[in-house]
Amino acid sequence: MNKNNLLIVDDLHPFFMQEAKKMGYKCDYEPLFTKEQTLAVIANYKGLVIRTKFRIDQQIIDAASELKFIFRAGAGMDNIDEVYAKSKNIHCLNAPEGNCDAVAEHALGMLLALMNSMRKADLEIRQGEWNREANRGWELTGKTVAIIGYGHMGQSFAQKLSGLGVKVIAYDKYKTDFSSTIVAEVSMEQVVKQADVLSFHIPLTKETRHLVNDEYLLHFKKPIFLLNTARGEIIQVPTLLKAIQTGKILGAGLDVLETEGFPALFKENWYKELVNNQQVLLSPHVAGWTFESYRKISEVLVNKLRMLS
Repeated sequence: MNKNNLLIVDDLHPFFMQEAKKMGYKCDYEPLFTKEQTLAVIANYKGLVIRTKFRIDQQIIDAASELKFIFRAGAGMDNIDEVYAKSKNIHCLNAPEGNCDAVAEHALGMLLALMNSMRKADLEIRQGEWNREANRGWELTGKTVAIIGYGHMGQSFAQKLSGLGVKVIAYDKYKTDFSSTIVAEVSMEQVVKQADVLSFHIPLTKETRHLVNDEYLLHFKKPIFLLNTARGEIIQVPTLLKAIQTGKILGAGLDVLETEGFPALFKENWYKELVNNQQVLLSPHVAGWTFESYRKISEVLVNKLRMLS
């Protein structure tokens, strides 16, 4: 067995394989591999690269007797049992630097579309309706945008907002002293008092799962626009729909949902209400998946592979 074998079980830009080979690694590119197929061969590999196909759990880690590192080709690490992997001295690394601009631009696009009723207006015109007053928009200038989570994604979103005449505030439970010319570090008490827009850029953990519930939204002093390009399980969809109905939320841009893909989504009792709500803008978990980020993620992983080699 080559001690530098790498197994890649998800779609990845060829740049990673090209550069890894220059460093002496043998790359087996198997983007169609299932969990079962991975289990059957993982003992032969030093490194594993995955995006979101399946969870790297204790079963896989136990089978991976030679594994030294797991690369996540993206930002979120919720599909990897990091604690157990680290107990086996396996390095777990991700690449949020590679798609943070993509996520930030997607969030900004969703926000502008929501505030100006672009989807609703477009559909109405296609159906022969010309409703100017019903599609009057809100200006972003002068608003306060609150960012929850100030890692790579949150920082990139703040940067994209910096020229738009908004006040950007951010709260991060695990980070301090990050105020700058483009953002003010604040407490959650200040977020709920000041926010006109609320945007989530936090990982999915036991602490953040269903963070946005009735109690959470109760504290906000003004009606808000809400964005989630992080993880769907952060927000309870029925709670969000109720908040839209009561006017607590003016519009929601959701790139992620607590249940994703079909036919699973069809089975959710909130699905029909969600897709029929004109104050909700949806996309299929693609905020971080642009043509540019496809390569950038591989570039980031290559640099981290060099540091491990």
